[in-house]
Amino acid sequence: MLTEPVKLTPAEARVLGALIEKGTTTPDYYPLSLNALMNACNQRSNRDPIMDVDEDDLRQALHGLEARHLAGRARSADGRVTKYEHWLGEAFNFSRAETALICVLLLRGPQTPGELRGRTERLHQFTEISDVTAGLQKLMEREPPLVTLLPRQPGSRESRYAHLLCGPVESTITASAEFAAENPPPSTSQYEDRIAQLESTVADLQRELTALREKIDSLLG
Repeated sequence: MLTEPVKLTPAEARVLGALIEKGTTTPDYYPLSLNALMNACNQRSNRDPIMDVDEDDLRQALHGLEARHLAGRARSADGRVTKYEHWLGEAFNFSRAETALICVLLLRGPQTPGELRGRTERLHQFTEISDVTAGLQKLMEREPPLVTLLPRQPGSRESRYAHLLCGPVESTITASAEFAAENPPPSTSQYEDRIAQLESTVADLQRELTALREKIDSLLG
């Protein structure tokens, strides 16, 4: 269990958050391949800021997370494709509530308890707002603290909470904004190229599957 402060890069935080999310919401497809993880990091929904993490960013982030024993190659995965998983349970021994809160804070930045309650529904059901604040309090009482309460913004009725896995919040927000600016979302033509590549990959897999079925049929026949 980790007892030293953790300071992730924006890319590492996005990768870790994406692995936690998909491990709970799409367990049939978890652990994730590199391509699936990249798609999860670069989603246009449920992410703030929106990033365009490329393969080099992804491999570097995974290397950093593995060095901190937070995520890496799946230990039980088999097959030809390398897959990746998070090891948050071993690192922090979180409850399901704490895991859900950290996950959404990693993926969407500072949020109010009300926002967190709505955005964690697929990960964990919080019956009352007080359940959310209780979970946040536990994370704040960790040694070192993993969450902090931010000063209330002018005109805001609720205070926001932020994770501390990337260090002080001011530097975290700045670093995330800089990463997003340096890695802008893909253009329409880039999306079309990605779709074409995916279609080509699917076609190749279908051909391999057809050939395998024919070979099996000939052996059985």
